[in-house]
Amino acid sequence: MRFAVNNYTTFGLFYSNSRKIEIFDKRLKKNLTVANQDIVRDSIVQSARDLFSRFGFRKTTMDDIALSMRKGKSSIYYYFKSKEDIFEAVVDSEASELKSRLKEVLRKNTDDPKEQLRQYIAERLKLVQQLANFYNALRSDYLSHLEFITHVRERYSNEEIHTLEVILKVGIRKGVYQINDPRIASVAIVTAMQGMENPIFLGKLQDLEIGIRLDAILDIIFHGITTRNDH
Repeated sequence: MRFAVNNYTTFGLFYSNSRKIEIFDKRLKKNLTVANQDIVRDSIVQSARDLFSRFGFRKTTMDDIALSMRKGKSSIYYYFKSKEDIFEAVVDSEASELKSRLKEVLRKNTDDPKEQLRQYIAERLKLVQQLANFYNALRSDYLSHLEFITHVRERYSNEEIHTLEVILKVGIRKGVYQINDPRIASVAIVTAMQGMENPIFLGKLQDLEIGIRLDAILDIIFHGITTRNDH
């Protein structure tokens, strides 16, 4: 009788451990499957990003994306419902990259408000060329029918104005800037930067010209356009 109990107990422990291993194995496989799906999805986004940058949203097709991935079109549709969905993922990816790089600029120049603002604007203008899909989404009338584009434009514009407002307020506290309304000043700076975007994006400005225009904008921001009478 004692032997039977021990035998049953042993069997119970064995079954319990086997069940735990089975559950663990299923979870592991599920996690690996999710990880693999994320890798494939990211690869699709990256391939589409390159194609959108080269040919634009309108001319790029799902067939092009599938061909660049060396996959069947059905494989692409497994992850995305449409070309619009892929483009949204691309824009989100570039928006995240933009925020990350601009935050890094702000972290590096915390002591000097002028240098912080200068580096922020300079880095932003560099990104106009590199993050072509994101900026194209912000400007293109053709893409206006995509519902998410309106949200991207509004969110990005508000975030950028807020970021510049914070930079200016820090400068005001340190006695570097004398500004009555930091928010209006932030809107003016954003508008000035947007005025440089089109020629940069179209490749009509070389690096030297960009630097000259940037210095001119910053000179106006820091010193204004009127002469000062100190007497």
